[in-house]
Amino acid sequence: MRFFHLSDLHIGKQLHEYSLFSDQEYILRQILTKAEEYEPDAVLICGDIYDKTVPAGEAYEIFDRFLMGLSGLHIPVLIIAGNHDSPKRLSYASSFLEKHQIFISTMPPRSEDEYLKKITLSDSYGPVNFYLLPFTKPAYVRHLFSEGQVFDYDSGIRELLNRETIDENQRNVILSHQFYQASDWMTKTCDSEQVILSVGGTDRVDAALLRSFDYAALGHLHGSQRVKFPGIRYCGSPLKYSISEEHHKKSITLVTLKEKGCPAEIEEISLSPLRDVKTLRGKLEEILNLSTDENRHNFVSVLLTDDIDPIRPKEKLCQAFDFLLDYRIDNQRTRSILTEQEHAFDYLTPIEAFCAFYEEIHKIPLTEEQRITIEQMMEKVKEDEE
Repeated sequence: MRFFHLSDLHIGKQLHEYSLFSDQEYILRQILTKAEEYEPDAVLICGDIYDKTVPAGEAYEIFDRFLMGLSGLHIPVLIIAGNHDSPKRLSYASSFLEKHQIFISTMPPRSEDEYLKKITLSDSYGPVNFYLLPFTKPAYVRHLFSEGQVFDYDSGIRELLNRETIDENQRNVILSHQFYQASDWMTKTCDSEQVILSVGGTDRVDAALLRSFDYAALGHLHGSQRVKFPGIRYCGSPLKYSISEEHHKKSITLVTLKEKGCPAEIEEISLSPLRDVKTLRGKLEEILNLSTDENRHNFVSVLLTDDIDPIRPKEKLCQAFDFLLDYRIDNQRTRSILTEQEHAFDYLTPIEAFCAFYEEIHKIPLTEEQRITIEQMMEKVKEDEE
């Protein structure tokens, strides 16, 4: 059995102030073309379909056209919700969609008699069971277990999987949208994921929990990568959603499962964006000379190295490039300013540092009453530590 593994479409996302609707529609049409060429037995979409819980109308239309295209190719589609998706909105008309082989799971089991949605497809080697595990917070499932049994993301996923009766003599695939790591293995993250590592790392899930599956199709991280074990993979996002993804090679992950016991075969099918994301570094005149037909339509972030600050750099850069994300100046003057700022903060007391932070965020200083309250809280923390 062969299937496409996709995730993190983030339809409706902006790159700085620029809309990506045309870029996203372009890449989804490209995926449809690849689906027509490779004829996969299924397409898996592992969460974060939309970028916001309340997507714009155009975002719905773009995804609807994509699903219609896959349906026209008679390819089953399996979808789970990610942390950016609204379960209620994503599950709308799901019963109707199942009649067209589009299967959606937006929430984990919520009652004792409910289990993970399982879709079974077959090929010449027999059945393949696909288990759909949407993004799960501990609070979603804690009521299903004894008190204290679920206390973080890892224990929540572990207990959910322990409830399932999985026939390990058959081929099994799981779709999941979480932040997986493994012992002695750090997954690679980037700015656009906005992964919030909670205190104590409670949002991390041990990838070893998925080892009994023949393949684990993961969503949440935007870089294509395995998580220690070859059959546990993030496919990555189909587009670059931040400068930190500049060097990513965006692709479709094509997975082939043969008979039980054979490792999953992985192939990455390259995708070509409508516009690329680039960082350009050099003196202003050097950067302006890079404004060729090949470069001027990309999303660009510029680092200027002129010894003397150039005149009206943003105006000139915007004339040279259609999609300027930002620009910064890196020379002796700016480095000196940064060094001075670092030294200034080195000598701040904790209360001074908090006051400076508060004023930077709120644009007004703390009142005397607020300052006294913060001092009392800090003293209490210090006493508790002692």
